[in-house]
Amino acid sequence: MTTDRPILLVEDNPDDEALTLRAFARNEITNPVLVARDGVEALDYLFATGSHAGRDLALMPALILLDLKLPRIDGLEVLRRIRADARTRWVPVVILTTSREQQDIYEGYNLGANSYIRKPVDFEKFSQFVGQLGLYWLMLNQPAE
Repeated sequence: MTTDRPILLVEDNPDDEALTLRAFARNEITNPVLVARDGVEALDYLFATGSHAGRDLALMPALILLDLKLPRIDGLEVLRRIRADARTRWVPVVILTTSREQQDIYEGYNLGANSYIRKPVDFEKFSQFVGQLGLYWLMLNQPAE
């Protein structure tokens, strides 16, 4: 399953990154996956600044998978900036985190997250989850463009 637009994975944990990439491959999700390992790198990619200066802003991700506990700029601040800019306001953002804090859930939805999902620990469950995530957000969902 694929669209031609990339997935932006914002994840600072190398183990979670590797599991996510394995789960994409296992579920035949062939979109290019761009990995940002902190909030600054994610924002640089989205707004074509810093190391991503000159990137074609017309090609926005099909989906952003956003961890909350990130170095430099946390995930909630990244989400706040995504929703505040007309260029990224409608890009689907799924918070994918280990946080079980009720305040994080409320704040994520308040800032405009499309979904809030706690990462399963078990790889089989995680792989099934990623397959469902890909099917819904990449194939069934009709994005605002």
